[in-house]
Parts: sequence; C-alpha cells; structure tokens
Amino acid sequence: MAAIADRAFAAFLFDMDGTILSSIAAAERIWTRWAGRHGLDVAAFLPTIHGMRAVDTIRRLGLPGVDAEREAAALTLDEIADVDGVQPIAGAVAFLAALPADRWAIVTSAPRDLARARLAAAGIEPPALVVTAEDVAQGKPRPDCYLLAAERLGCDARDCLVFEDAPAGIQAAEAAGATVAVVTATHHQPMATPHATLAGFDHLRLRAGEDGLRLTGLGR
Repeated sequence: MAAIADRAFAAFLFDMDGTILSSIAAAERIWTRWAGRHGLDVAAFLPTIHGMRAVDTIRRLGLPGVDAEREAAALTLDEIADVDGVQPIAGAVAFLAALPADRWAIVTSAPRDLARARLAAAGIEPPALVVTAEDVAQGKPRPDCYLLAAERLGCDARDCLVFEDAPAGIQAAEAAGATVAVVTATHHQPMATPHATLAGFDHLRLRAGEDGLRLTGLGR
C-alpha cells in the first residue's frame, strides 16, 4: 500500500469492466453463445475474454475462416443490447464523482458505444476523457491506451495511478510506467500481484491539492 499511500498523483486512470463496474454476467452470456457457435470449450475460453479488446481476443484464437473484425462488431452490438445485471463496484459512483473533472479518465478495451451503454446502466457519469478500443491501434496488454490517456490529460503516465483488475490491463499499465492499484471486487480467487489491492472504493477518500491527488482510507 505504501506505493500509493505515500505519494500524490497527477491523474487517476480507471479501467472500466471489473474495475469501476461489473459486467461479467452480461459479457459471459454473450461470449458463451459465441463460443458455443464456434465449437470452443466454453469453460476454458471465458476466463480469457476479460481486459482485452474483442477483436484481439478473436484474432488470438486463429479460427479458420473467421473475420475477427466482423465477429467483434457483431458481438459488440449484442453486448450493447444486453446490459442486464451491470452494476457499479461498491463505492465507485461516489468516489468518481468527487474527482476533479480534468484529473481522471476511463481507459477501456470496450468500444465507445458499449462503454456508454455499460456506464449508463451502472449509473456512472463518464468523465470528459474516455479512451476506448477505437482510439488505439494496439490494445491491452500494450501500453498505448494508458500512454494516450496521460498525454491527453497533459501529464506523464509515470505520474498516474492506474486502477485495474485484469492481467492484460495490469501489464499495459506496468508497460506505461504507471503505478497500479488492483481492484479485486470481481475476483473469484486471490491474485498474486506485487501491486496494492483494493476490494472496492467504499472506504477510499480523496485529497486533491496543488501537488496532485492523494488517497486516504487505504487498508480498510
């Protein structure tokens, strides 16, 4: 915890799914049907979908005759239509609302329209800056999305605190040089990580000063 308790940050960057909201049930409903149509082992496949762009997940499979971009676009439409059960992570709505508008961003592997739909379903007001799948040529675990978010906020990624939940996103934040806090609210099993971990946002408090953003209420 000392890595995030003892310093001020220029900005906070938040992954979306699994970090500030839970969309696992909805996402897995859609991907289960898709995996079944393509003859995949659903139980083995589902854990691999989180934290990455849909098009990258599909490309990685190397399925013969499958157009990854077309399949990803169709999946996105299905996911936009099904936001049943999408809800905020505990304490996220109030914590995000307290942040200075120009000092935070959402950085998600979801396409922009899907991000809008899920944020609305969770009752989260989006910030001025939302970096989505369309904004980068290479998604997580590459650092491009976090580097872009920091640049657009006018700061260095090394001065940012990234809130993440999935391995691909954690790797992206590490590669960008950012400090990482891992949100474990949707984890079914403990994750071995050298980073600070947070069960949610209930007890977090924000101190915003001239030197940057600081967190209090850690370790509860």
